[in-house]
Amino acid sequence: MNKPYLINSISEQHRLLGLAKPKHPLISVFRHEYADYRSLVELEHFTLNFYCISIKTDYDGKLKYGHRHYDFDEGMMAFISPNQLLMKLDPGTKPPSGVTLMFHPDFIANTALATKIRNLGFFSYELSEALHLSEQEEAKIKDLFSGIEAEYQGSIDQFSREVMIAQIELLLQFSSRFYARQFITRKVTNDEILVRLESLLDKFLDSQKGLPTVQQVAKELSLSPDYLSDMLRTVSGQTAQQHIQARVIDKAKQLLATTTLQVSEIAYQMGFEYPQSFHKLFKSKTNMSPIEYRESLS
Repeated sequence: MNKPYLINSISEQHRLLGLAKPKHPLISVFRHEYADYRSLVELEHFTLNFYCISIKTDYDGKLKYGHRHYDFDEGMMAFISPNQLLMKLDPGTKPPSGVTLMFHPDFIANTALATKIRNLGFFSYELSEALHLSEQEEAKIKDLFSGIEAEYQGSIDQFSREVMIAQIELLLQFSSRFYARQFITRKVTNDEILVRLESLLDKFLDSQKGLPTVQQVAKELSLSPDYLSDMLRTVSGQTAQQHIQARVIDKAKQLLATTTLQVSEIAYQMGFEYPQSFHKLFKSKTNMSPIEYRESLS
């Protein structure tokens, strides 16, 4: 695969979309109906050097991400971070509808938002894990977009950057709230993921091929690591890493209780390269060493 095309600036993105020059070099808001996507369609794969937040409504276009397509169905939001690989845009048959906010990392540099945004998992989600909005949520998001757009279209002064950063932060706070709601309301889907996760962890732990990483598990489940962790944190109070470790401890307890294997043998069987690492993890989770746990059973 050829090296992805880097869209390095918001000005270049405007040029590719046939839009007028942005009013500010580091931030832009545009309505999709005014954009021409033909130049992007010609790109096999590309990356952005800036953040991009979109809400797309009543649009049948698709964006290929990895080996799958993301459908821009009604009331859906996508969050794209700098250097995220995007592939092959299919513009669809309907006229595009919605709005996109783009801002460069330099726009929020040296602000609290610059730190917070790095901790927002949904900027690392796959596009297939987009935010599905209810009608009420969609109305709220559109109001927030409109506020940012009004400030962007107004006269730029010494307060503009601070105001828009505050508005972006509010938009992201509501997005976090709505994602938390989505994890809860999509219970059937989440339950299916949990069943597949448990089965997958059983296979990993029975294979004696080493401890599974969050990245390996997420890939097997066709999820991004951050989405898996955020979903688990909402439904079980544990991150993916904590969930994996809990299953490891359960398996270790079973071996300690039902076999005469030495602790070092169990450690190697569980995939630990060093028994000391197994001992440390076990004690941190149970407040007992493996030997103390085994002795407590007799």
